[in-house]
Amino acid sequence: MILRKRIEIEGVVQGVGFRPFVYKMAQHWGISGFVLNNRRGVTIEAEGPFEKLAGFLWSVRSDIPPLASISRFDVSDIAAAGDQSFAILVSDDAPGSTEAQISPDTFVCDDCLSELFDSADRRYRYPFINCTNCGPRYSIVTGIPYDRPQTTMIDFKMCQACQEEYDDPQSRRFHAQPNACPVCGPQVRLLDAAGGEIETADPVAAAIAALKKGQIVAVKGIGGYHLAVDTENNAAIDELRRRKERDEKPFALMSCSIDEILTYTLADPDEVKLLAGVERPIVLLRKKENSGIGESVSPRNNYFGVMLPYAPLHYLLLQGQFRALVMTSGNVSDEPIAFEDIDARNRLAGIADCFLTHNRRIQTRSDDSIVRIVSGKTMMLRRSRGYVPRSLALSDKMPPVLATGAELKNTFCLTRGDRAYLGQHIGDLKNVDVYESFCRSIGHLEEILEVTPVAVAHDLHPDFYSTRYAEELAGIERVPVQHHHAHLASCLAENSFDGDAIGVIFDGLGLGIDGKIWGGEFLVGGYRSFKRMGHFSHIAMPGGDSAVREPYRMALSYLFRVYGDKLPDLPLVKAISKKELQLFQQMIEKGLNSPLTSSCGRLFDAVSALVGLRGEVSYEGQAALELEQVSDPMADGCYPFNLVKDAGGFCLDYDAMITAIVDDVLNGETTADIGGRFHNTITNVVLSATRHIWNITGLETVALSGGVFQNILLTEKVVQSLQDDGFTVLSHSRVPPNDGGLALGQAVIAAHQVGLYS
Repeated sequence: MILRKRIEIEGVVQGVGFRPFVYKMAQHWGISGFVLNNRRGVTIEAEGPFEKLAGFLWSVRSDIPPLASISRFDVSDIAAAGDQSFAILVSDDAPGSTEAQISPDTFVCDDCLSELFDSADRRYRYPFINCTNCGPRYSIVTGIPYDRPQTTMIDFKMCQACQEEYDDPQSRRFHAQPNACPVCGPQVRLLDAAGGEIETADPVAAAIAALKKGQIVAVKGIGGYHLAVDTENNAAIDELRRRKERDEKPFALMSCSIDEILTYTLADPDEVKLLAGVERPIVLLRKKENSGIGESVSPRNNYFGVMLPYAPLHYLLLQGQFRALVMTSGNVSDEPIAFEDIDARNRLAGIADCFLTHNRRIQTRSDDSIVRIVSGKTMMLRRSRGYVPRSLALSDKMPPVLATGAELKNTFCLTRGDRAYLGQHIGDLKNVDVYESFCRSIGHLEEILEVTPVAVAHDLHPDFYSTRYAEELAGIERVPVQHHHAHLASCLAENSFDGDAIGVIFDGLGLGIDGKIWGGEFLVGGYRSFKRMGHFSHIAMPGGDSAVREPYRMALSYLFRVYGDKLPDLPLVKAISKKELQLFQQMIEKGLNSPLTSSCGRLFDAVSALVGLRGEVSYEGQAALELEQVSDPMADGCYPFNLVKDAGGFCLDYDAMITAIVDDVLNGETTADIGGRFHNTITNVVLSATRHIWNITGLETVALSGGVFQNILLTEKVVQSLQDDGFTVLSHSRVPPNDGGLALGQAVIAAHQVGLYS
């Protein structure tokens, strides 16, 4: 009996070779019918005998192309049509809801790499080689369905040879939208610092020569420009820091192979797998002793951020026999990565000595993603190129909601049906250029998803640019969401957990419902509501934001609270004049520009300053990071702390801990031991607080979120202690624990609070 099936498939199934894959499966199983793209994904009508149809369906569901993913696979019976062959039809552009998912940008595949270095291939050393299994996607998309006219490749008309590949269902480049060759496709150029063209037969070879001479080269990649220097040239690295205004924050490295990376880092199998994945993120890897890579690449840090090349142009550059290249974002510190050519030449003119650029337009800027392994599990620190706009599954359908995220490490989120779409890393919205990128990116994703939000969620803080953006939207319901509630909900949503949980939320700052700055929080709740069960004791931040940039201020705040006028004889105290000390004390006592905070991040800062590590920082989180780096994970003991009742529940008081740390410093205890005991103390605090909440609520699930949980030492200790005590622990993996994941929680909370969640 001849049967016919209609198969509706959703997910990442456009622009990833899915239709030619289906065509080949139909040929293999002897199936007639057709396949086409539509506004939701892919439609297949397949006709044949029962046994062959069953084999075809199994293959289409199970043997998908490497870049594809399926979120919905529906099969229904329809009448046989008597087709004699199987065809790939043109896209169905009929009006309707767009639910197709765009593939993220991906690395260059092995087949294309083989051709890239094959002197007999017509694409030999062509920097834009790609096929349906690899290459740029989201960064070049301008609309849906994903076809060439709705990408920036519309600027290049395919030559006859490329067109024949594009039209051939048997070709690896069948409907590869970025398909091109040296005859018809984009071209590279080398420009001098002023933007004038440098005459050369081989721009890549000339760029390699410039790098060998110690010059800084701006390289246009997939999602924007990198600034590259040779790691063998310490003077060039120092000059890049000076020009980029990036004093100590680590630079990312790129090497040509995993074998090369393993000459200067230590990597376990999970980390190697991350390095080699299609996303090609920056992976944090522990440095080898005497690695041979200059300390100035990643000063006072036990890790390098390392990635493999992901664009053909990167592979060609690394043929220059570089052990590694610094490949850092093309910007001045705190600005967005440059991605448009004119803007890049203007903004990077004072940094780059030359520009290795090309004429393929980038539609959407996107920084490199950053990941690390924690307890054998991936932890996302920055979610961007390679992962965006891959969707996150929600436990149920909801109408479209926009969440605008936070002020720092901003990302936004759009929901559509049972999917959430986190935008790429935007950055810190205090910068006007970053804010413009934020607005543009929201508009672009709304357009390609065809989403018109019916509600917008934003942070409670009225001065955040993300809040102001939400307030300026007309005709849409606004839902303010408390910062730490959003962190809790983000962790719950990522883990598809629908009930109430204990939330341990540790970060730098977030406006609380009481008007104070929160950051060391123990919550109970879910998407609809939360209750603050406990918190770290409130402490003054002398100078407000200045206390974030200068952690010694937080150390002084704790010292004044514990010791009053009789401050201990610490190096930190002796380095400050009596007049300044009196000024700080008056600020704290009178509450002059000294807001109260319960922040765990600020406690880490204070301890870092007390032990003499960091009195000032040049980038966010530096003091806490360096404390983590020097702490002995095997240190014995724990400092005292007090869990005391207060009006809203309980409060963690650290006065006794501060006294004990000061005593250890004065007695000459090592920083490693003090740091290790401090981490043990925070671990015991979490365990004591969660036990206390369990006694009240009976809840056994604990969600960990907030930027402090980027600390691998603390996170592993906390997870292990909670699990050993019988708690179920939820943590982040696909969404950052820092503010980069906040928008997901905001979106789900908003849907529940306005009654939209079905």
